[in-house]
Amino acid sequence: MRRVVVTGLGALTPIGNNLQAYSQGLKAGQTGADIITQFDATPFKTQFACEVKDFDPEAYLDRREARRLDKFSQFALIVAEEAIQHSGLEVDKIDPDRAGVIWGSGIGGLRSLEIEIEENKDTKTPRYNPFMIPKMIADIAPGHISIKYGFRGVNYGTISACASATHALICAMDNIRLNRADIVITGGSEAAVTKAGIGGFGSMKALSQRNDDPATASRPFDRDRDGFVLGEGAAAIVLEDYEHALKRNATIYAELVGGGHTADAYHITAPHPEGLGASTVMLQTLKDAGLNADEIDYVNVHGTSTPLGDEAELKAIQSVFGDHSYKLSISSTKSMTGHLLGASGAIEAVAAILAMQHSFVPPTINHFTDDPEIDSRLNLTFNEAQGREINAVMSNTFGFGGHNACVIFTKI
Repeated sequence: MRRVVVTGLGALTPIGNNLQAYSQGLKAGQTGADIITQFDATPFKTQFACEVKDFDPEAYLDRREARRLDKFSQFALIVAEEAIQHSGLEVDKIDPDRAGVIWGSGIGGLRSLEIEIEENKDTKTPRYNPFMIPKMIADIAPGHISIKYGFRGVNYGTISACASATHALICAMDNIRLNRADIVITGGSEAAVTKAGIGGFGSMKALSQRNDDPATASRPFDRDRDGFVLGEGAAAIVLEDYEHALKRNATIYAELVGGGHTADAYHITAPHPEGLGASTVMLQTLKDAGLNADEIDYVNVHGTSTPLGDEAELKAIQSVFGDHSYKLSISSTKSMTGHLLGASGAIEAVAAILAMQHSFVPPTINHFTDDPEIDSRLNLTFNEAQGREINAVMSNTFGFGGHNACVIFTKI
């Protein structure tokens, strides 16, 4: 199979509106959580989220185009453009039939659907916007990206809740490995900080309710964690055949060497208590990458700040890595960005690549009290970034429905 490398990155996150700002936010241990500004959240039990700050779509997109797109598609186009620029790719010099887009989103255009329901609920003659369906369907983002750049190759969306973007990465990798494409723009976007998003996840008791201190509400592995913080944003990665990248003298930032996907087959929202699906997907990914467990330096964990999920994931890591677990660097960047649902695997893959590039482990911020159920010998990178040479990094994402996905990047 052909080798697959990373030649471009883009990011739009609650702690940085471009790749450089995101990298700085990760190093600084910045929090993206604050009181919600997009709507009045006071009627809800959770009144805060990790929003993208100072976002003006018309700073990036034509006004007419922006109005015809849901926010999650706006995010997707913006990060795809940054990643393509970062890659140095000259679109007019590649074969458009060998270039594709595979994109992840767990929910899609939730706000666009909300707006139409709100505006038509009391009318005798409903008048739905003709752009409602194209704005809300979760597969529309890769369609917009392909139209903008004329990419006529593989094109679809992956939907597996919080594992969506990682599944997109794996599918993109496999299309290049199997010689179905030379270049694939991949990643994920989500814009679910809406009334329905906050209300729906809140009714499941999945969200933190720490309204008096939003900045510290996302606290993975802390004894007093009480749920995740909803986030929004996007990230894009240009994946390319190694030989194709060499021919155009591209800068190569990492190699994507393996991916895996499994199911818990246990519960629609709760993880398997022993992390069986999680341990299986990590073992599968190591096998696909041709690596031993002791060759991994850093694991960017799913780590959502939920009581059950954090503990189960660490059990899975200890099952897979054994004694090497205590030599690993482990951290949850969701402590800073919140949980971007279907886009989380994309922004966390970018975080993993940045960590490897710049030799640092992003912190798990907001740790105050040790959890007696968590092995204190594990290095969970609490509160401050740590310097470390990283040659291989693993990134985990797990979604409602029991979906598990994992990828490994290495230096090249």
